[in-house]
Amino acid sequence: MWLLIAFLAVPLIEIALFIQVGGWIGLWPTLAIVVGTAFAGTWAVRSQGRATMTDLRRRFDTLSDPSEPLAHGAMIIFAGALLLTPGFFTDAVGLSLMVPDVRRAVMRFLARRIEVQRFQMGPGPEAPRRPGPEGETVIDGDWERVDPAEADRDAPRRRPGDRGSGWTQH
Repeated sequence: MWLLIAFLAVPLIEIALFIQVGGWIGLWPTLAIVVGTAFAGTWAVRSQGRATMTDLRRRFDTLSDPSEPLAHGAMIIFAGALLLTPGFFTDAVGLSLMVPDVRRAVMRFLARRIEVQRFQMGPGPEAPRRPGPEGETVIDGDWERVDPAEADRDAPRRRPGDRGSGWTQH
């Protein structure tokens, strides 16, 4: 029901705002504002998106909870879609979502209404356990024995002066 109301209300609000603003400042300035907010929104999404991706990579590198930068990224994408949509109301909502404090407030609002059933980092309880010495990491991998004659035949051709990675010797 709420979605239906939003789909009906947003276009009506946009039409009313276009008529009002167009009456105050004229057609061309109104169109310039709409096109300008689309360009500004694209720039803001790119810069905020880069910062969010940097934070997400840092969280993954330190095995921290990535939910905050993921939520920020989702809201930045939604804000970008709103900023590219012609209209003053959608631009106002999109620009407000580009402010990190507003995004945090939205996340707090949603966090009170969402219940997380399970969150896990690393292999789950159903993952097979490998015995290993206490305190050591066990790395599981697959390998295949290759005949050296076949390996040389199938190896990519090297450029003159290329000494390879140093991991293999011929």
